[in-house]
Amino acid sequence: MTGPMEISWFSALCDDDYEYLGVPEDRLKSSLAHCGEITQAAEKGGFDNILLPSGYQLGMDSVAFAGAMAALTSKIKLLLAIRCGEMWPPQLARQIATLDQMLGGRLTINIISSDMPGQVLASPERYGRTLEVMQLLKTLLDGNPINHQGEHYQLELDPPRMGTVSGKCPPFYFGGLSPAARDVAAKAADVFLMWPDEEPNVTAVLDDMKTRAAEAGRTLRYGYRVHVIVRETEAEALDYTRTLMSKLDDAEGEAIRKKSLDAASEGVRRQAEMRDRADNDGFAEENLWTGIGRARSGCGAAIVGDPDQVLRKLLRYQAMGLDAFILSGYPHAAECDLFARYVLPNLNHKPLEFAA
Repeated sequence: MTGPMEISWFSALCDDDYEYLGVPEDRLKSSLAHCGEITQAAEKGGFDNILLPSGYQLGMDSVAFAGAMAALTSKIKLLLAIRCGEMWPPQLARQIATLDQMLGGRLTINIISSDMPGQVLASPERYGRTLEVMQLLKTLLDGNPINHQGEHYQLELDPPRMGTVSGKCPPFYFGGLSPAARDVAAKAADVFLMWPDEEPNVTAVLDDMKTRAAEAGRTLRYGYRVHVIVRETEAEALDYTRTLMSKLDDAEGEAIRKKSLDAASEGVRRQAEMRDRADNDGFAEENLWTGIGRARSGCGAAIVGDPDQVLRKLLRYQAMGLDAFILSGYPHAAECDLFARYVLPNLNHKPLEFAA
């Protein structure tokens, strides 16, 4: 083991929780009670951080939910997803600073670059807007005035009086496989996030991103967003993959995938390619199962196995250069507890630290 990891969980704010994949149940729909239960289970289980995803058609607002969690958590960090363009950057900076104060400095930010509801931008324009938002937020949240004359925003103003606990912008977690996305990450992200992929492809992306970051005069941390299914034995874990999929209607699964605003992205296309190449049981490689992608846009694969197999897979990823893991599983509260009992005690982990 080369060093500490950051091990995060996922709170299903976007109606992404199931007993049987693709079969919605009222008790598992996004709500303060249900998603709060997941978040508190992750804190109790010892996770370092928890992703609060953001969507438009699906579930709850991530910013409002983070405010509620400030009063219901005390240790776990919150990885707040924000969709660039949906909020005016100076006001968003003020909201982020306020949330960070409410959380005692426990806020991190997941930057999302998808289209806004009701609007479609070409990829260069959309990523250009995302980069401007990231630059504006960082400047303001570092406590500096801005004089910005960009393509999407023209602003000249002082930072808000409300600042973060550290006086610095919280770290940005950001992912995307297109060349434009990779360039934005190299220039402005702190953690570059990847969705599941076969190990040679993971290595290729990491090598490319390290080159891009170096060309921008920067270094990044690297993260991996993946589902998990861990049981006492491999046979039990494999059996659960069949149970989870046992009531899925393929047409309903396709409809679920298409609801996402990023359903046509390069990353989503890559998940589909991996799923198409998988074996008859849905495995793209050892312990990496793609069945979840049949009813989910975005992260579409799971590490499946007994505690030792799941642990070894995570350590392999760490040896490749990944140190931030955002995990999830169905149902989220139950799988959170299983991972916390079977795997988490064997991992060297703590929240990531970033240079000032």
